[in-house]
Amino acid sequence: MGSSDDRLLRLIAAFKVLKAGLLIALGIGAIKLLHKDLGDVADHWIRGAGLNPANHLLEAGVARASNISPEQVKKLGIGSFIYAGLFSTEGVGLWLLKPWAEWVTVIITSSLLPIEIYEIHKHSTPVR
Repeated sequence: MGSSDDRLLRLIAAFKVLKAGLLIALGIGAIKLLHKDLGDVADHWIRGAGLNPANHLLEAGVARASNISPEQVKKLGIGSFIYAGLFSTEGVGLWLLKPWAEWVTVIITSSLLPIEIYEIHKHSTPVR
């Protein structure tokens, strides 16, 4: 592991594994929230953080959270675990300097480009 290319691949691998860990945490959180009123949970977090629950933006957020169905929460959890699996596979393969992992990373990353182009075209803003 002497070359700068190897170090760069290992850095990317570490980032992929970190993202996988965060997605696993998100998936576990979604599963734990599956049969709870998300509006109540959001309200509890807001109060626990010492924020003003009467703030109109926070009230709107709590209202939106209340409308999230258990099916949507379940899909979020499942999707998180699927993406975590992909990122883990990429990360471990890149860490081990496997050529297939480079191809997997390029293919997965480039497969998202059409979606990004569509979003920029359809929902163009000064930032985009």
